[in-house]
Amino acid sequence: MIKINDHKMEVLLKGNKGPLVIILTGMGCSFEEWYEVTQTLSKTYRVLTFHRQGLGQSEIGSGIQNTASTVRDLAEILHYLQIDEPVYLMGHSYGGLCAQHFAKIYPEKVAGVILIDSTSVDLKELEKLDLPVLNQDSDQSWIEKSLEYSNKSECELMEILKPSLTEKQRQFPKAIQQKLLDFQVNPLLYKAMASEIKEWTKDADLIRSLGDFPDVPLIVIGRDKEYTIQSELENGIPEWELRIFEEKWEELITNQSKLSIHGEFFLASHSGHSVFLDRPELIIECVHKMVGRVDCVPSLQK
Repeated sequence: MIKINDHKMEVLLKGNKGPLVIILTGMGCSFEEWYEVTQTLSKTYRVLTFHRQGLGQSEIGSGIQNTASTVRDLAEILHYLQIDEPVYLMGHSYGGLCAQHFAKIYPEKVAGVILIDSTSVDLKELEKLDLPVLNQDSDQSWIEKSLEYSNKSECELMEILKPSLTEKQRQFPKAIQQKLLDFQVNPLLYKAMASEIKEWTKDADLIRSLGDFPDVPLIVIGRDKEYTIQSELENGIPEWELRIFEEKWEELITNQSKLSIHGEFFLASHSGHSVFLDRPELIIECVHKMVGRVDCVPSLQK
């Protein structure tokens, strides 16, 4: 726990050698879900991740929770830890949106970026799709549900949500499993999520307005469209809706690789949105590839 700005933050720093890799997690996600990735990477690199305001043990500040607040907090964490060298930034889903924001604000602090099935600055394109069943889960409905949960106690949330773990998460150490269960019944998590969802369309517009993405090494990882469609069919969503949504999502993800002249795209075959659980070895391989490539380019050495 470290105190920055007006709140305490829960920070995980693993490894004691090598370049620094920073993981920015998705919305409503714990960094404990990245256990396999952080354990492996920390043998070769230093790995830094943290729970955004309201998540895990991190306190929630008095302001709005959005990508800008995450960028400010990350910059302050780096200052607190006296980390001066450029870092490798890895963002998943909403964390990818935060990574894009950070890279544009602090290009000199970034050695390379890996976006993992990341939210796009063009996320409005998804809202335009005419998908009757999928559109029932609108941003407004998520905000209302999150605010409802934020007013419950942990015991009430335990009863309502009946938190559980995926098959992959049940392979983690027992202590990590318990932290993942506790994470889900924290009322502040849902207060933070309501703010992040409310703000993310404006955040995307702001990030786009900040100008060009820095020409740093960039790897974009996208989920497997067909794998995702087959998985979601079990939830009763019409296949035609899933196919339209996934085709647009794939287009937005692929386009992200064009943000930098050094951009590359990789498909995470047999993986849904949670690539860090479905294909952790691919993420680890991409980190090795990026760090190795940058070390070979004199103009990017610091």
